Amino acid sequence: MLIHYVLVAMGGALGAMARYWVYNAGPFPGQRAMLATFLINVAGSLLISVIYVMVAERAVLPAEWRSFASAGFLGAFTTYSTYSLDALQLLQQGALGAAALYLFGTMFACLLAAYAGLVLARIIV
Repeated sequence: MLIHYVLVAMGGALGAMARYWVYNAGPFPGQRAMLATFLINVAGSLLISVIYVMVAERAVLPAEWRSFASAGFLGAFTTYSTYSLDALQLLQQGALGAAALYLFGTMFACLLAAYAGLVLARIIV
């Protein structure tokens, strides 16, 4: 059981570093940082579905990978709290249309990415 905690911690550290890298690697100053948050959350939604298929459905990876990848890496990589703050800031600026597009666009894109991850992983694995 302790190994799962260690794997979550290791995955979390790597996921947090990956998120930090994405924010600093791309041209995301100011409000364009929302684009980084959007891309991170969509990528995380795709990857969590792939991990689910590989661990839970097909068992091509050991169960410990779910702790490492899903709870650890993707838990730290994706960022619902930043998504919420970005949307709140848009609302406070009076950019209602941009806030709605960001909120609902992200939800739709993440659901679509999660579905695509399931379909792709089921085809590949």
